[in-house]
Amino acid sequence: MSLLEVTDLQVSFHTADGEVHAVRGMSFSVDRGSTLGIVGESGSGKSVSTQTLMRLTPGAKVSGTALFEGQDLLTVSDDRMRELRGAEIAMIFQDPLSSLHPLYKVGWQIEEMIRAHDRKISRDQARKRAVEMLGLVGIPKPDRRVDDYPHQFSGGMRQRVMIAMALALNPKLIIADEPTTALDATVQAQILDLMRRLQAEFDTALIMITHDLGVIADMADDVLVMYGGKPAERAERRTLYYRAHHPYTMGLLRSVPTAAGGGDRLRPIPGQPPSLINLPTGCVFHPRCEFVMDRCRVDEPTLDPAGPPPGADGHDPSHASACWLPHDAVGLGEEAQARRLAAAEAGRKGKGAKPPEPPDSAGKPDTGRPDTGPQAQGPDTGKGPEGPDTGAGTQEPKPKPKGPGGAPDGGTG
Repeated sequence: MSLLEVTDLQVSFHTADGEVHAVRGMSFSVDRGSTLGIVGESGSGKSVSTQTLMRLTPGAKVSGTALFEGQDLLTVSDDRMRELRGAEIAMIFQDPLSSLHPLYKVGWQIEEMIRAHDRKISRDQARKRAVEMLGLVGIPKPDRRVDDYPHQFSGGMRQRVMIAMALALNPKLIIADEPTTALDATVQAQILDLMRRLQAEFDTALIMITHDLGVIADMADDVLVMYGGKPAERAERRTLYYRAHHPYTMGLLRSVPTAAGGGDRLRPIPGQPPSLINLPTGCVFHPRCEFVMDRCRVDEPTLDPAGPPPGADGHDPSHASACWLPHDAVGLGEEAQARRLAAAEAGRKGKGAKPPEPPDSAGKPDTGRPDTGPQAQGPDTGKGPEGPDTGAGTQEPKPKPKGPGGAPDGGTG
């Protein structure tokens, strides 16, 4: 049995503008000692989903189940949830400066957390444990730094304090919500190495939330890609990096700079993430997808098996993708790309509009039109804000030269 098993988690918020569908049917599991990476752009539902598991989203409408060692975190009593937080499930937030109280010494904050869960521990014992944990996470002279305030630590050191606090009671699960986003590359690597080492030492399960696939390249056992509040793709780490299926996952991979550098430009995903109040019909990614088909605009795909069939080389039983493209068209190779393009072309033979153009050198989609600012999210109909884009502005169109058949050259006019 998995340590944590989440099934059909749905989270929404009522606002003055409408219902925000933050998480729409999220399911995953985490085994003891393993690492799950949850990846996606801002607004994809990554943080809300895990904060809901910790019951940190008051006012939200929540449904589904989240079984932690057989206990449903969404329905247990408040007293039981307080016992689980910190002792059984710990959380590391993105900004340690806002997570640590500025008017209390870091040692006192660690001690208080320890004694809140075990009143039998004396203040002196809790202090010794705090010093021990600060030394374990690499803070020099921990017996002296234990009496410092948060503002006396650098950003990387403050995050080490948060990791020390999270591990102080040997929890079975740690949720790390973008713990390295505000850190420079060198400190980021140090924090990731530290978390990897301590996870192995304490045999702790880890959920790593990030928007950067490069962060979890050497950490995650399994990866869940989120988009528009729903899982877009799920697979083992190696499968996702080398045999990705969903166009959004491939877009994230193309956006990761390589260590070798080179002259190749990064390829950003055109467009913006969807509004979680007014979601597009069909597949929520279709307004930004280069392989958009007629079906994508109408039917929302479910998370179905993807990749080579059972028994074939490279088969991953956990690999699933929410996309209408052929499920064996995986990877970034030319053959797979050709299959996707052929399938998309065949799927557009009805009345579908063209897919979004690839970004120009400035990173904006090349539409051939002046930049009119952000438009409402929804299907790309080929229309500008005032109607069909004819390229003629408000002037009368000039007569086109006659083609060989007597019709205007280049089309039907």
